[in-house]
Amino acid sequence: MNSGAGEYDLKTGEGLLGCPRCDALHVEEELDIGETARCIRCGSVLGKPRSGAFVQIIALSFTSVVLLVGAIFFPFLEISRMGFGNATSLFGVALAFAEGALLPLVLAVLALVVGLPILRSMLLLYTLVPLAQGRPPHRHAADAFRISEELRPWSMAEIFVIGTAVALVKVAGLATVHLGPAFWAFCALILVNLASRGFMCQTTIWDAIEDAGLHTDGREQVPGE
Repeated sequence: MNSGAGEYDLKTGEGLLGCPRCDALHVEEELDIGETARCIRCGSVLGKPRSGAFVQIIALSFTSVVLLVGAIFFPFLEISRMGFGNATSLFGVALAFAEGALLPLVLAVLALVVGLPILRSMLLLYTLVPLAQGRPPHRHAADAFRISEELRPWSMAEIFVIGTAVALVKVAGLATVHLGPAFWAFCALILVNLASRGFMCQTTIWDAIEDAGLHTDGREQVPGE
């Protein structure tokens, strides 16, 4: 991928691609499977298409949804002391504070920890399933993929697991703590998200959407535009 800061080739119609880290502009070129495009200024990866990446991301997105749905209803942890114990799930916590002053906080936690990751997975499925099948993308595929990328920083599943682990260190000195299936589902979710990010190539997805004849605003491309 060549450098092309501040330039645009009107004859060839080549577009510019900005580095997400240092904002250096590069002339966008088609990459073959296995090739890697790096920023000439900071070395960040700009594109790295992989064979079968769409199918792998779809599978990982389905896995994320299954893990998150299970994490809501399965026991998250059990605390016992002097022969008495109590197990709870995230859904049980939400019901316990459904009428209290902490209701807004509980709803915010559920939205950031569970709701947004599920929504992001569904948006990725909406975008990638037709592309993986060789069919034209859905009408609003570009908008869906853009929203999924904007929601990425707000997906707090990893932060929730870290915060829970820190809290359990303090609680473990007062009672016996048993981690439930939901906790391990969140831990597995972290690995799934890391794998999904490893297969994700935003440039390849955008190119696939545009090559199918759609503008990035979701409108069908009119010949001659």
